[in-house]
Amino acid sequence: MCAIAGFFGEGLSPREANGLLKSMADTLAHRGPDAEGLFTGKGVGLAHRRLAIVGLSDGLQPMQSADGDLCLSYNGEIFNHLELRADLESRGHRFRTGSDTEVILHLYDEMGPDCVEMLNGDFAFALWDRRLRRLMLARDRMGVRPLYHTRHEGRFYFASEVKGLLEIQGIQAKLDPIALDQIFTFWAPLAPRTAFEGIKELPPAHIMLVEEGRVEVRPYWRLEFGLDAHTAPNGEDTEEIRALLSDATRIRLRADVEVGAYLSGGLDSALITTLATPLAPAGLRSFGIGFDEEEYDETPFQSIMASRLGIRHEHLVCGQDEIASAFADTIYHTEQPVLRTAPAPLHLLSRFARGKGIKAVLSGEGADEIFAGYDIFREARIRRFCARQPASRLRPHLFRRIYPYLTTLQKQTPDYLGAFFGVGADNPEDPLFSHRPRMRATSGAKLFFGEVLRERLKGYDAADEMASLLPSEFTRWHPLEQAQYLETRFLLPGYILSCQGDRVAMAHSIETRYPFLDYRLVEAAARLRPETKLRGLREKHVLREAARDLLPHEIANRSKQPYRAPESVVFSGEAGAHLRTLLSERSIGESGLFNPRATAKLLEKGQRSPLAGFRDNAAFVGILSTEIWHRHFTHKTMPTAAPLAV
Repeated sequence: MCAIAGFFGEGLSPREANGLLKSMADTLAHRGPDAEGLFTGKGVGLAHRRLAIVGLSDGLQPMQSADGDLCLSYNGEIFNHLELRADLESRGHRFRTGSDTEVILHLYDEMGPDCVEMLNGDFAFALWDRRLRRLMLARDRMGVRPLYHTRHEGRFYFASEVKGLLEIQGIQAKLDPIALDQIFTFWAPLAPRTAFEGIKELPPAHIMLVEEGRVEVRPYWRLEFGLDAHTAPNGEDTEEIRALLSDATRIRLRADVEVGAYLSGGLDSALITTLATPLAPAGLRSFGIGFDEEEYDETPFQSIMASRLGIRHEHLVCGQDEIASAFADTIYHTEQPVLRTAPAPLHLLSRFARGKGIKAVLSGEGADEIFAGYDIFREARIRRFCARQPASRLRPHLFRRIYPYLTTLQKQTPDYLGAFFGVGADNPEDPLFSHRPRMRATSGAKLFFGEVLRERLKGYDAADEMASLLPSEFTRWHPLEQAQYLETRFLLPGYILSCQGDRVAMAHSIETRYPFLDYRLVEAAARLRPETKLRGLREKHVLREAARDLLPHEIANRSKQPYRAPESVVFSGEAGAHLRTLLSERSIGESGLFNPRATAKLLEKGQRSPLAGFRDNAAFVGILSTEIWHRHFTHKTMPTAAPLAV
């Protein structure tokens, strides 16, 4: 895991080029504290900051081919690099290093840009082909690793994080109003848009070819459902899923350093940790988050799993003060506003694990998307059920079954439940039907937009734009598959793998590895019958069957409880008091993004008592994180926390 940066285009002297590359890379040093390297050629430059995990002694980058015609700066891991190396060697290729980096060079030399189709890994890379004078950028299928780009004064620039691009003289951070509207609708911008006006991200599963006077962006893979005729669910499904997940876990333990695991207490991380434990040569260490509020805390389940496996488990307890203290620095690393405080505890967890000497961890993320584990999938099924009899007073009671952890919801009447979940408000034929209630709840935060933002966004509908990005075959898929596609294509890379994944982990030089996002497993799950994944209201049915004899009963049959963190905690303590100043009428008025009076009333409401509803919390966190983003990047007035000493 590393950081990459670079440029393509004439006009910089060698001294200017080297100075710029070093400045861009140094800004991303948190992603790669172990080594640095630069490459410059005629009108091209590549920079690299290294987090050494594979090929510790011979994996320095940028790496050139033996003839000097190719040069690669690469971020991530190719988990099947041993198999690819063996195949290449059988065809006459000779390797100088033991790194996975060199495997990409040899594959490209033989296959050109199509080499990405052979890679099973999490990666973002830039490869310079001197023969063709062509720069190739590529990003992994699921969007685990980030890659951003822009044009300025006739040159093309790229970097692992936007911070690297902001080192270019003349490029200034400016908030993109449409991106903010999308964040306040979907929790993340729609790629290739970012929070920064004029700066784009390379979408997941895409390559970009940059040549003199021409730029081509194209996908090399996409998530598809219904590729095979669905067969009746049987034991073979369970065996295939278990075998693929076992192999995905096995190859993600490949490293020249110790690999740990994040253990949350839920089914997904418990299963990954169970599969990894016997494969870890020196024993597996696991890490988890605990909260001092019982509603959010899962440490008892973490302890059950650690005891069952006989592994060393350590957890970090996050209180209100800790989350408030970490929040501003978290936004600096997410590089976009957020609507939940959830990234902050994960930011602290990565610092905790790094302090214990860990550089890479396994994570259970991805299972809920590919096996239909989220409440939103069950909620959509109930809403469709209720839509067939909208006057029924019995059917809305089903909503209580999917949210047992929301005590306030358990007390509501059927009429309230039906209205809250939008029964009868949405057309079941709407391609975004499954996600409309979430969009409505989240979009409530846009009521706080100021006049300037409202004017800029007049006539724009984020949902219409999302619908326009759906593939032509989308309407032929099962409703569950449609909902899974929306979650996996948009929220997973845009928020989960970014704000709660790569960005907060790499803030402390931790590489996260996701066995559930092995593309072989993703494709196999997409071929399953919908009822194999969501049986009635039982989520992740096939995965639970695969895990039945591996996990304790309390874990295997535990109802889904999504990872959540306390929201209004950012009011607490000394750090909270500092954050509150950002929401004062004066401060809000200076930024010009939100309505000062409406925001002041929300702040006053939260100071009287904790904000209880999702809408108020989303608005509060969204406004606060946007103001922090604005000061971090537009004015650069909020210093980040000191780097972790390791």
